[in-house]
Amino acid sequence: MTVQLRRYEVEDGGLERLVAWFPTIAAVRDKYGFTIEFAYADADNSEFVWAVSYPGDVEAFETALEPYNESPERADAFADFSSPVAQMHLSYVTSAL
Repeated sequence: MTVQLRRYEVEDGGLERLVAWFPTIAAVRDKYGFTIEFAYADADNSEFVWAVSYPGDVEAFETALEPYNESPERADAFADFSSPVAQMHLSYVTSAL
């Protein structure tokens, strides 16, 4: 299993909107074989931190991104959503436990 950690710096006032919308995109990820491992809103720092996994290695994860990114479901999820994400920090991580 490959896990990608995603940390978003969110514009002032946008965190609640992102949190409310997130289940929409999480459902699309699920449909394409990804699993949301956790998702946390950090109101003090206006950040949204979450992890998504996919079976297999990084190459499998990257390969699975193409159909997900090009899917009509993903396009629909973003169609009426003005993202408050100012900056994204993405990395592949391994368990320390």
